[in-house]
Amino acid sequence: MLTEKAHPAPTRALSMASRLALVSVLLAAICGCTSTMYLLQAAGGEWHVIHDRKPIVQVIDDPKTSQPLIRELAEVRSARNFASRVLKLPNNDSYRTYVRIDRPYVVWNVVAAPALSVQPKQWCFPVAGCVAYRGYFSEQRARAFAAGLKRRGYDVVVEGVPAYSTLGKLPDPVMSTMMRYGSEELAGMIFHELAHQLLYVPNDSRFDEAFAVTVQYEGLKRWLEYRGHPQRIEEFEQERTEDRQLVALLRRTRGRLARVYASAAPRREKLRRKRQIFTGLAGSIRSLEQRLRIRWPLYDKWIADGLNNADLVSVGTYYDCVPGFERLLRQEGDDLPRFYAAARRLAHEPKAKRDAQLCANPTAEGLARAGQAPRAPGAPPRS
Repeated sequence: MLTEKAHPAPTRALSMASRLALVSVLLAAICGCTSTMYLLQAAGGEWHVIHDRKPIVQVIDDPKTSQPLIRELAEVRSARNFASRVLKLPNNDSYRTYVRIDRPYVVWNVVAAPALSVQPKQWCFPVAGCVAYRGYFSEQRARAFAAGLKRRGYDVVVEGVPAYSTLGKLPDPVMSTMMRYGSEELAGMIFHELAHQLLYVPNDSRFDEAFAVTVQYEGLKRWLEYRGHPQRIEEFEQERTEDRQLVALLRRTRGRLARVYASAAPRREKLRRKRQIFTGLAGSIRSLEQRLRIRWPLYDKWIADGLNNADLVSVGTYYDCVPGFERLLRQEGDDLPRFYAAARRLAHEPKAKRDAQLCANPTAEGLARAGQAPRAPGAPPRS
């Protein structure tokens, strides 16, 4: 989430739509009518993004380009080269072009969960597999789809997405929607999306996103070191320490909800206890902010809109497995190529084995095995 004192790092929004455009181009013709209409809007949106992009060098050399944008794109070029040269991420045409998007976000994603579950609803597509979100290039369409889910009893959240990846199948550009987050977090977005190109496991959003988040954080730390910003590195580590406390709070809340939902209590009683837990969570967020003397402004909107299961499962998708990946990186001596190879080996294991090794699982069953609430993962999503 956004903090008042830190650059935003919208990691949970980074690639929620990343598979949709690719699937739409390849598979619209073989899907059913409803799916075809949905995928066609994704295909049209992606076509405009690719068609309107220009080489970053050309944009920088254009006399009409503003000086602030020239400076930002120069930073992008440096970070993109660092990603391939130092972080050993894919060296291709992605993030070497720029496109202006005349709206606040390039995509809006719908995340949903049943009223009495902390497990996300999933949507499945050929090739891309099942993902815990559904993305639209039109906010109006996203909100209309979300409204339909709400009428069916789901907890729903609609999230703006500043960037996405097509997993290297298309030359993804830097988008104007990415530029408002500051140069550091812009670099982090690029590292995150290139990590998806390096490793992607169909049907396992938690694995995919946590791997990319881990690469993003490690890459950003090394980027700051490379640029000789020791004070900023200290601030970055402090921010992550603070963010971990927030994620720990959200995870404990998911655990409490999971136990309530799995209990034998009547549905009406479960819903009553759910409301109590979310009311308590809102107060706990405010208390944590006061204790740390910071603000997470996006949570203002969450609280105002009414916290629900979809908010929490979205956090879990991105951060449940981060501690496991961070342990794996340490085990590989902080050597990124060795870490990538180890992650690829895990990707070939059964999902249950990956989860057991990497991922905290705050479901009623998982918490019963552990005997306590799970420990905090990495930083919370910033948007």
